[in-house]
Amino acid sequence: MMKLSKETKQTESGGFITFTTPTTQGQSEFPDLEFEYSDTDKWAAELSELYSYTEGPEFALNRKCFEEEFRVHVSDKKWTELDEAQHRAHAMRLLDSLEVTAREKRLKVARAILYMAQGTFAECSSEVEVQHWMRYNIFLLLDVGTFSALVELLNMEIDNSAACSSAVRKPAISLADSTDLRVLLNIMYMMVETIQQDDPADKPEWITIKETFRTELGSPLFNNEPISVMLFGMVTKFCSGHAPHFPMKKVLLLLWKSILFTLGGFERLQSIKVRKREELGLPPLPEDSIRVIRSMRAASPPASASDLIEQQQKRARREHKALIKQDNLDAFNEKDPYKADDSREDEDDNDDNDNSIEAETFPLERDEVMPPPIPHPPSERVSFPKGLPWAPKVREKDIENFLESSRSKFIGYTLGSDTDTVVGLPRPIHESIKTLKQHKYVSIAELQIIKEEEFQKTPLSGGEEEVETCATELLYQGILPSLPQYMIALLKILLAAAPTSKAKTDSINILADVLPEEMPTTVLQSMKLGVDVNRHKEIIVKAISAILLLLLKHFKLNHIYQFEYMAQHLVFANCIPLILKFFNQNIMSYITAKNSISVLDFPYCVVHELPELTAESLEAGDNNQFCWRNLFSCINLLRILNKLTKWKHSRTMMLVVFKSAPILKRALKVKQAMMQLYVLKLLKVQTKYLGRQWRKSNMKTMSAIYQKVRHRLNDDWAYGNDLDARPWDFQAEECALRANIERFNSRRYDKSHSNPDFLPVDNCLQSVLGQRVDLPEDFQMNYDLWLEREVFSKPISWEELLQ
Repeated sequence: MMKLSKETKQTESGGFITFTTPTTQGQSEFPDLEFEYSDTDKWAAELSELYSYTEGPEFALNRKCFEEEFRVHVSDKKWTELDEAQHRAHAMRLLDSLEVTAREKRLKVARAILYMAQGTFAECSSEVEVQHWMRYNIFLLLDVGTFSALVELLNMEIDNSAACSSAVRKPAISLADSTDLRVLLNIMYMMVETIQQDDPADKPEWITIKETFRTELGSPLFNNEPISVMLFGMVTKFCSGHAPHFPMKKVLLLLWKSILFTLGGFERLQSIKVRKREELGLPPLPEDSIRVIRSMRAASPPASASDLIEQQQKRARREHKALIKQDNLDAFNEKDPYKADDSREDEDDNDDNDNSIEAETFPLERDEVMPPPIPHPPSERVSFPKGLPWAPKVREKDIENFLESSRSKFIGYTLGSDTDTVVGLPRPIHESIKTLKQHKYVSIAELQIIKEEEFQKTPLSGGEEEVETCATELLYQGILPSLPQYMIALLKILLAAAPTSKAKTDSINILADVLPEEMPTTVLQSMKLGVDVNRHKEIIVKAISAILLLLLKHFKLNHIYQFEYMAQHLVFANCIPLILKFFNQNIMSYITAKNSISVLDFPYCVVHELPELTAESLEAGDNNQFCWRNLFSCINLLRILNKLTKWKHSRTMMLVVFKSAPILKRALKVKQAMMQLYVLKLLKVQTKYLGRQWRKSNMKTMSAIYQKVRHRLNDDWAYGNDLDARPWDFQAEECALRANIERFNSRRYDKSHSNPDFLPVDNCLQSVLGQRVDLPEDFQMNYDLWLEREVFSKPISWEELLQ
């Protein structure tokens, strides 16, 4: 990003002149991060994160198992030299061999299949070639039915009580305890991750196979439930302590990629949202949020305490300086309200010192006092965006509140929810209402709530609800019975993987699939294991944050009460303080952490000769400016926090009570536009409750909120008033929401407990008598006795019966 730096030089006449020169490098402490947010990282990175560095020796073992099987059935030819028919025949033989009862033989065959999924790398000379054969082999394996066989084997391993009880009794669990599970999960992950990648060179039959696999993965075909529900079951079993040997990182990665593949990523979410709005007759979205965020620029972070002291010293020195011939350029820079970064050291706004903020004004107020900017040649001119990035929005409720207050002020009475009658109101109010209505935004959720209220009010005349059986709906139905336990389990693992967590005796052990059987004996081995453990935890955080965000977004689009049900259980499980605890660290250190050894990453490590590792090379790490997965995790966690607190007064007050403002403000030091946007959103919702002194001391943050966050017309976020500063009753708000959620779930999913008074009654004599009733065998055998006892022997008073 282009920035301006100042240089002051003495002239021949004894005065001083300040030159402002453009520089591409920002503050060295807080560089701009060239990060592009996406559903996932690059394919190679996602593949490499599946394997811990401790698993490195197993690549050669997989190859050995494959070659032993291959030589028995095929001549001395290489795999890459065979034709398609021979490839298919060998894949079928391996699949048949998977069904043997001997565990060791089965594991060898599974390793051979894993080697195929890994691209038969011994016959490849480059990473590109490995990826080509991976894609070919995986589509072949899927086509012959390997995935279904793997799911059955995985179910067997999950229910393997002997392995579970053995792991529970062990004092220390290592890689060896989860060998069978890891091999199966590795193959399944490689298949899902590879097939979901779009490749323009794919054959037409591969595209068909891919779409069929997507449908099957999201349908209850495997064990009468979607694959994601089975993996959620593994997560809860692990957290309950009954299966401590489960390789949780691999389970979570497979769960994330299964959800991403079946439900779709952020681009698909946007297209579903557009389609649903069209179907409901709502106006199109004002902008594509993904594109807007990608085009935003980062702002300079608020000043730290040391910066403030330095600024005060500079200001004191500057008072003694001679005239600086830079006023006009400074005026231009000061005037522009949309300048994303102000790196002028001498003019830096003081964020935390009250005395220096008195003259700070909001950006739009500056135009009145500043002189016009001097013209610059086009080449030197820095271009700034015209206008605010987001179109403002207004809710129907906001228009009603505005009209109610206007009517009570000018007329003396109100008309409830009538937003059309403007009789008796002055002309400026007419203009205000017109502007508000122009920016009115009706969300899909609002219509879903209204529709649900109608179903609850008129259960008989409301008719049957048409529920679209999409992948999201099937997943919700699958996880509904145990959703609270799933959320608690995910948050438990997230807590254990967070860098701010202290090791406790009662916390769960998430390192079962990274610790070797024999602990390291040299400094180099210890350093390598330390990097591996930290990387392992980072990948777990990345997977859980992505799972939670994807589920929240898809459930919200499918039905608002599905989203609210999940969100409420996250809140009850202390998700809000957990995320704040996660951010209560040196976030720049976390984002720039170098917990990776690139030469050991798959597929690089299987096609290149590995250099000798030294302590210095491990300390140096890679040359990346930041760690993609850690920045991705931070943005996801901030988005989850936004989703949980949006429009929820009691949860917003939780942010205030947990003193989130200084924690979030520190996160603004990360110069990445998307992360800053979600931090500013969280600061905006609580600004009015932080007091005038905080707002006065943080005007730079307030200006950033004004420039980057969407405006809600009539929203008094920048100042408190009596109505919104009301006392908050967390329990009452959450109970009312919970009642609505329970009514929705019981109406739509709990058919067994439906009210018998609302069940339809058949009053037609012919149809009632015409129904076939299955009678038990003993009744049929004793039918004569029943007739004698219940019919013939009892006197019937026909007169009374006819009356």
